[in-house]
Amino acid sequence: MTSTADLVVPTSLPAHRPARRGHLGGRAGFWVIALAFLAAMAFSTVPTPLYALYAARDGFATWVVTVIFAAYALGVLLSLFLIGHISDWAGRRRMILVAIAIELLAGVLFLVWNDVAGLIVARFITGIGVGTLTASATAHLSELAPHATRRAGIVSTVVNTGGLALGPLVAGVLAQFAPSPLVVPYAVFLLVLALAVVAVSLVPETVERREERPAYRPQRLAVPGADRARFFAAGVAAFAGFAVLGLYSALAPTVLAVSMHETSRLLAGVASFLSFAASAVIQVVAIRVPARVQLVLGIVLAVAGLAFLSVSALLALLPLFLLAAVVGGAGVGLLFRAAIGVAAALAAPDRRGEVLAAVFLFAYAGLAVPVLLIGAALMLAPLVPILVVFAVVVAALVIVAGRRMLRH
Repeated sequence: MTSTADLVVPTSLPAHRPARRGHLGGRAGFWVIALAFLAAMAFSTVPTPLYALYAARDGFATWVVTVIFAAYALGVLLSLFLIGHISDWAGRRRMILVAIAIELLAGVLFLVWNDVAGLIVARFITGIGVGTLTASATAHLSELAPHATRRAGIVSTVVNTGGLALGPLVAGVLAQFAPSPLVVPYAVFLLVLALAVVAVSLVPETVERREERPAYRPQRLAVPGADRARFFAAGVAAFAGFAVLGLYSALAPTVLAVSMHETSRLLAGVASFLSFAASAVIQVVAIRVPARVQLVLGIVLAVAGLAFLSVSALLALLPLFLLAAVVGGAGVGLLFRAAIGVAAALAAPDRRGEVLAAVFLFAYAGLAVPVLLIGAALMLAPLVPILVVFAVVVAALVIVAGRRMLRH
């Protein structure tokens, strides 16, 4: 669930090298990689509006959905730390092709093995593909446009989070209006991803393979020596922000069905779309806003979104629930960007990638752990009071962490 160009575990980028000869030039290759990135990220959120259909078909409880979703988050996290940095020496294009191939495998599994065990495996593999892709594609975009790094950063933000937003929207439309709602969305994306493999294979490579392969090691983690309290505040803010995104990714259809008696597959996709789309749009719009202002605005919007979420669940107000997705998503986008900025500023230049990797550990823990806790709590209590408790706890984390981050 990455949401900006910064939302990758930074790799130790080699100096840009002249691209190898390819069938496409650098400019065309840039847009091919951007579109392939968009398609793969969209595929990763296709199941969001479909979880309720699986649950109705197989009769499993909501807590099972949280386990399936957590498998995805675990896959992303493991891949970011174990595979994401390999493109520094193995090559950007090669690792992007590997990532898309992994997503194709996951898509096939969704079609042929879609009981609970199969869904868990398919979601885990999807996460592996996303983690492999994110760092490689973001670096490839910057190297294909070496004289337009700002454009590359904006495009990375849009296609990364925009893809996460687009997936549930497209899946929701197909599930609502097309036949075989548990087949057609995956079939469509399998075709798109297969075309992406062909197109990406024509893109120039930007990293020369080394004659001697360096010794493999996982992405290292580090905590800055100075002002560790502020660093951990940034980590907590990342945790809290991703908890909100995890809620809308995993449980939006359940909230709509249980609290508001809305079972529309399209509506379930729209709720998740609004959260991610707001996160992407506000980061682009606010790119020139001072960092401190972004942080304050992120805190206010995130807390407001959580308050709207609570009230919408208590009073069964659909418009307010959708507004909560927009406001909360925007707040999360700014909050996470601020967390990355604070952590990067505290890190020594030669340890920055390792420090930011530690922030990602907090973030993806936030994506999985709160959702799993909600799933466990649902075995003991109704959904609405659990959502209210979730909103209060996460809002408190945002406020406490945000205040600490604002201190110099």
